[in-house]
Amino acid sequence: MSNHDDKPIEYPIDGILDLHQFSPKETRDVVESYIETCLERGIFQLRIVHGKGIGVQREIVHSLLKKHLQVASFRLDPGSSSWGATLVELRE
Repeated sequence: MSNHDDKPIEYPIDGILDLHQFSPKETRDVVESYIETCLERGIFQLRIVHGKGIGVQREIVHSLLKKHLQVASFRLDPGSSSWGATLVELRE
């Protein structure tokens, strides 16, 4: 995908962001854009699926969420993903 930076990827905006299709270097930009789009659409509860692995994407996601002004809170999802996802509450 050589023109991938030129053409935006169409992604459903439903409050669930699965990062498995993105590389760690894309994670920060993808998460920031997704949060902004959700805010514009009135979606304030997010689930970001980063996977378990060695935790690279999780650390990137949590680092960004700690600093983001619109994030009210976040926590690892203890549900079916077994900590492979983070639940996020945005400020309305």
